[in-house]
Parts: sequence; C-alpha cells; structure tokens
Amino acid sequence: MQLLNIGFGNMIAAGRMIAAVSPDSAPIKRLIQESRERGMLIDATYGRKTAAVFIMDSDHVVLSAISAEKLLERADAEILGGEGKEGGQP
Repeated sequence: MQLLNIGFGNMIAAGRMIAAVSPDSAPIKRLIQESRERGMLIDATYGRKTAAVFIMDSDHVVLSAISAEKLLERADAEILGGEGKEGGQP
C-alpha cells in the first residue's frame, strides 16, 4: 500500500484516492460542506487555509494545507526515489 504524505505527518492511501482537486470552486465547497454534515470530512489542515481536497473511494473527503501539485510532485519523487532515478535496474 502506497501512502501519500499530505502534510503535518498525515498520510492517505494513494490507491484509495479518486481525485485531488482545488477547493476554490463552488461545487467543491458544497461537497466539503455536505461531507462535514454527514461526518465524512477529515480536516488535516491544522487550522491553515485548505489548498487541496482529496476525494476517497470510501466517500470520505480529506482537506490538506499543501497543494495537490506539490503533493503529487512529492509522490512522484518518492516513487522514483524507490525505483532509482537513473531509470536502470541495479
């Protein structure tokens, strides 16, 4: 299972993530509010401004203070770091 660090020591299972979106649009703001009302919202921002919203296959919505672009760059670096950045096999 690949875990993705979403900031402040919090991690999510990368294989269970459906989408990573920006929190700025009205439909995403409604999705966040509806998830909060249903008890399916996980706020991992530690009081900071939400920069990314992760929609999980379990119907949970996860908020992060680190942008989705930066998190996906981290994930790519971790994957490449584990397999060797030169592209060849040892």
